Amino acid sequence: MPNRYRQFPVRRFLVVIFFSSLTFCLWLNHVPFTVLQARWAELATAQPPNPSQLVQQGIEQYRVGNLQEAIAFWQTALSAYQNTSNHDNAAIVREKLAIAYQQLGQFEEAINYWKEAIANYRSSGEFVKVGRLLTELAQTYSRLGQNKEAIALLCGASETDKDCLETEGSALQIARKFSDRQGEVATLGSLAEAYRLKGKYDLAIETLEYSLKIAQENRLSVYRSSVLNSLGNAYFSKAQLNEQRVDSAKLRGAETKASEFIKEATSDYKKALGYFNNSLELTRTQNDLSSQMRTLLNLIQLYYHPKDLKLADNNNQAEQALQEALAQFEKLPNSSNKVYAAIDLAELEQVVSSINSTSFQAQCLPRKLKDSQAEELLQKAVLIAQSIKDSRSESFALGKLGHLYECRKDYNKALDFTKQARLAADQKLRAKDSLYLWEWQAGRIFKAQAKESEAIAAYERAIATLEGNGGIRDNLLIAERDLQFRFRDTISPLYREFAILKLERAESLPIASLEYQKELDSALDAIDSLKLAELQNYFGNDCVFAVFDQKRVDDLEREDTAIFSSIILEDRTAIVVSLPNQEKKQKVKPNTERRLKKLAWINDSKKFQEEIKNFRLEVQEFYDPTDAFLTPAQNLYNWIIRPFADDLDQAKIKTIVFIQDGFLRSVPMAALHDGQEFLVEKYAIATTPGLHLTFPKPQNFQGLWMLALGLTEPATVDGEKFKALENVADEVNQATKLFPGSKKLFNKQFTDEGLKQELKQANYPIIHIATHGQFGTIPEDSFLVTGNNKKITITQLESDIRRFSGGSEPMELLVLTACQTGVGDDRATLGMAGITVQAGVRSALASLWYVDDDFTKELVVKFYENLRSQMSKAEALKEAQKALINQNKKIHPAHWAPFILIGNWL
Repeated sequence: MPNRYRQFPVRRFLVVIFFSSLTFCLWLNHVPFTVLQARWAELATAQPPNPSQLVQQGIEQYRVGNLQEAIAFWQTALSAYQNTSNHDNAAIVREKLAIAYQQLGQFEEAINYWKEAIANYRSSGEFVKVGRLLTELAQTYSRLGQNKEAIALLCGASETDKDCLETEGSALQIARKFSDRQGEVATLGSLAEAYRLKGKYDLAIETLEYSLKIAQENRLSVYRSSVLNSLGNAYFSKAQLNEQRVDSAKLRGAETKASEFIKEATSDYKKALGYFNNSLELTRTQNDLSSQMRTLLNLIQLYYHPKDLKLADNNNQAEQALQEALAQFEKLPNSSNKVYAAIDLAELEQVVSSINSTSFQAQCLPRKLKDSQAEELLQKAVLIAQSIKDSRSESFALGKLGHLYECRKDYNKALDFTKQARLAADQKLRAKDSLYLWEWQAGRIFKAQAKESEAIAAYERAIATLEGNGGIRDNLLIAERDLQFRFRDTISPLYREFAILKLERAESLPIASLEYQKELDSALDAIDSLKLAELQNYFGNDCVFAVFDQKRVDDLEREDTAIFSSIILEDRTAIVVSLPNQEKKQKVKPNTERRLKKLAWINDSKKFQEEIKNFRLEVQEFYDPTDAFLTPAQNLYNWIIRPFADDLDQAKIKTIVFIQDGFLRSVPMAALHDGQEFLVEKYAIATTPGLHLTFPKPQNFQGLWMLALGLTEPATVDGEKFKALENVADEVNQATKLFPGSKKLFNKQFTDEGLKQELKQANYPIIHIATHGQFGTIPEDSFLVTGNNKKITITQLESDIRRFSGGSEPMELLVLTACQTGVGDDRATLGMAGITVQAGVRSALASLWYVDDDFTKELVVKFYENLRSQMSKAEALKEAQKALINQNKKIHPAHWAPFILIGNWL
């Protein structure tokens, strides 16, 4: 993985018996290539050597870091063993090939060889080796982001990951059955790493502590430093999570929780520091140079990371660790690990308080090292990679050199190094995790050189590498939980930069031209793909989202519907509106597009964002007699809606669907104001994460039934107090009366287990949940309050619905009342949107902030009555909101505006 994804390189816990002398002995001098040529000529004319000689020759090449030559010898030996049906030796050679391919980052080949070797050992009854190789295979899956598969190999498949099942044939079961203490330590270490990568930090720590205990009791000192380092990683990751929770709590006004998270983060950082120091001390006594470098890099990351947390004298400690790492680097023999260490050191950046950019890769932040030092390290990295013929690490070193020159604005040299990096990555079409970076980098450089066509082509290749057949985007999105918050740095800018190129090209074309439409379509397709990536990144799991084809999307785009898509860029925001084509409707031009798209710009994204935040703050103030929300409501209307007002009138639009981006997600669009009336008074309004993620099907609500769950009692969850919802009982009772055959669960009956049991027993088309809920920056802080002072997280809820709702058709409607999101927390609403996609719910109705439950009851019951009268969901919500407005023209929008319809609006 590239440096930015390698905060903590994956550690190898298992030292395979035959290779135990090789794992830490890769640091010998390189054999001149002329000698190798002579050897190959000798092999071509001489009698075929004994396979064991080939194996030994491969070992010699592996020891000096020549992995490609080692692979060539071993593959020849493997063929010979296969021809003579020598399965035992074939298994040993397959182990070596798997390790070599894994070192090269060619994980698919490594997986295949691990599986073949495991099959060999299993058939010969060597179960200890089976267990150890299962651990190796699991580590490879973890490096690919496939942690669920890794956990299944290590201890058995589990839906909850709360317990290790230790099923028959799993690595842990085998190690314990045959008293293989080394194998057990290795398996537990790998299991903990898989838990950490999935974000289950407490479980990872618990597993590592037990692994350390076994290593100490059995004097397995070679493993102790790895386990200690992994404990440091786990606490570091947990601290980063708590930092994110601080920000999330502050955004929703929970200052007490924010203080608690700060204390937890500080404590976790200190524990990480202690474990890293213990690991470093142990590697020094063992004279383990590579492990010392690994731990030093982790310590440097730790010292430089905390923003406001004081870990002794951070700057001095960091500088000492950095100088020690630089000195240690010179002692390391050549290897791919040394290449990546050079890149890590060269890429160390000065700590900045905040980064507000759409393009992290293009940012040129001050480096910790002088520019000349960084360049020297990267040049050394290139030479080392070339000497050991590791094209993957060479690709990263060349690419980082290209970026260094990009920052200097020496675009010719930058492009030259970038092209070399691209060529190295593309050898044998293996290193896609670097190839997309260099295509992207080339695109940025071409753009800086005003070479538009070349830039667009490079961006298209980068996206194709991520998403195409065998693409790597999904693995990048879910690979490491504590890297998910860098999504905007690693994936998002690529799509946004490409979109702006297409939008700018569209601006140069006639609006009525087909080319103009195609450029806008291309930009929207990129952002639509980004929306899917954002959801997957938010939930951080390996769930596959259902994406619908264009024909089904066309079913959504009715003739009375307009689609507003926002694209937030660094300096401005694009609004693209899709409208029914009147000429096509009248069959004047049969070859024209069925839909027409138009573009308008909001030229100051910073000012726009400030107005959005101001509007959100004002519109949710229930008791504001000054109507302070009106000014920002009208400003936003003028920016977003007014440029297209005539088009909406001419097309006789009845429904507006918003596909929102970034900070626009938490805006109640219904409360925008044209100076005369609210937007919802004229149009039915809905929002969706993307048309290709929306299930297009109208539904007759007569004859349906619901499962209704409610909390009427006060509750305390995670130290936060939630008041009693006095009108919830009436809300639930009136709602269920409208749908005969419905079932109600209140208070103590309303639990996660109670919900699961009901979903197992019956298929409910509607689920209505009336309780306090909050949506935060991370899924851990997105939950609903249940009975007995418990909670159900949004990921648990979607999992329950997906697993137990049953039937071939998705659930029709999920209603969540009394929820709230933090002001300006654009990630929080991903939890709301995601449940309609991930749980397979067609539509959801939820609130952006808590509303008095008397108003909630009135609005929701009216919404259900409208549904039963054959209105669309969007129309039903519109009429329910208008009913409150018409009852009292002075009613503040805080009482009706926060309810948003997500997903299918038909």
